[in-house]
Amino acid sequence: MRTRPVLVFDGDCGFCTSCVSFVERRLRPGCETVPWQFADLAALGVTPERAAHEVLWVTPTGLVYGGARAVAKILLYTGRGWALLGALLMLPPARWVAHAVYRLVADNRHRMPGGAAACAAPAPRGRR
Repeated sequence: MRTRPVLVFDGDCGFCTSCVSFVERRLRPGCETVPWQFADLAALGVTPERAAHEVLWVTPTGLVYGGARAVAKILLYTGRGWALLGALLMLPPARWVAHAVYRLVADNRHRMPGGAAACAAPAPRGRR
């Protein structure tokens, strides 16, 4: 059993990698970070499709949070002043706004600084 949470992200995306590097340097959450391309997704209870779609926060007990909720959980876990922001992002209506902003950024990450064509998230089923 894991003793620390795991942050799973898209290692092929320059924007995602830069964001995770920022989190590691500035927030120092004390979690394991792993690109989904190198993670044992089955052991984490995650499908490749979900890992390609959003950042994931996997707790030591196996709970999986994705997208804006994963970001909020990282902030909560980090503590200090970040925990207050994380708690706010878990409450409506901030949670709804955070989700919309997360999806907007995630769906356009190939257009963000450090992004490239390889960063484009696959289209959800039904929207191809």
